Amino acid sequence: MALSLEQASLAQLSQLRWTPMYRRVRAFVDGRVIVDSTDAIQVWEPHRVVGSYAVPAADVAVPLDHPTPVSPVDDHPPILTPEHPFSMHTAAGSSCDVSAGPRVLAGAAFRPDDPDLAGYVVLDWNAFDEWREEEQIVMGHPHDPFKRIDCLPTSRHVAVRIGDTVLAESDRPTLLLETHLPPRHYIPRADVRMDVLQRSDTVTVCAYKGQATYWSAIVGDEIVPDVAWTYTDPLTEAEPVRDLICFYDERVEVTVG
Repeated sequence: MALSLEQASLAQLSQLRWTPMYRRVRAFVDGRVIVDSTDAIQVWEPHRVVGSYAVPAADVAVPLDHPTPVSPVDDHPPILTPEHPFSMHTAAGSSCDVSAGPRVLAGAAFRPDDPDLAGYVVLDWNAFDEWREEEQIVMGHPHDPFKRIDCLPTSRHVAVRIGDTVLAESDRPTLLLETHLPPRHYIPRADVRMDVLQRSDTVTVCAYKGQATYWSAIVGDEIVPDVAWTYTDPLTEAEPVRDLICFYDERVEVTVG
C-alpha cells in the first residue's frame, strides 16, 4: 500500500523526535550571548508540532541550576502548540533554571532522560530575548528543517465574500503553500475592497514569513474581526506576498475557480 508522507509524519506525533540543525545557533539575554552552539539539534517532545532548540550543556555559558525531576504530564491536548507552556513536558527528564546573571530563567532548560539525547538541554524559546541562526535573527520559533513555503503566482479566479458583500475578487493572486497548513491566496490590494476593511491592533509572528498585521471587515453595521492579514516587511521566503492581502478561509467565503 502506498505511503502518504504527510500522514506518516503526523503519525509520529506521539514520539520524542529530534534532528540535527547543521547551523550555528545562539541565544541572547540582555544583549549577552548565553547559548552558542554549532552542535544544536531540534527536539519535539511527544505531541508537539513545533520543536525547540537543544544544545550540548557545555554550550550554555551560564550555570544550569536547581535540577528537578519531571514526569510526563498525563492530562494534555492531543496536539501541543507554542501556546502551550514549555513547562508542559511530555517526556521524562529534569528541569533546570538558567542563571543568566541577575536574571534567572526559571525552568528554561530541560534535560531529557532519553539516552539518544544524553548531554543535551532543550531550551525554552520564550525565556530568551533573541535567537539567531548564524547571523539571521529568528522570529516566532525555531525553523523546522522539514517545513517550507512556496509562493506561486496563479491566474485562477479567487472571490472573497461575507454574505452578499464582496471583499475581494482577483485573477492574479499568489498561492502560498506551507507544509501541513491550508493553502492561502494572497490578493493584490487593487483587487480588494479596502474601503470595507479597517486596521486591527492584532499582530502575529511567523518564523517563515515575518510579522503580520491584521484587518477587520465592516459589513453593514457589523465588524467582523481579523478576517485578513498582510506582511508589509516579510522575510526573504515570503517576499512575493509583500503588501498582498490574505483572508481567513475559516471566517469568510473563499471561492477558487
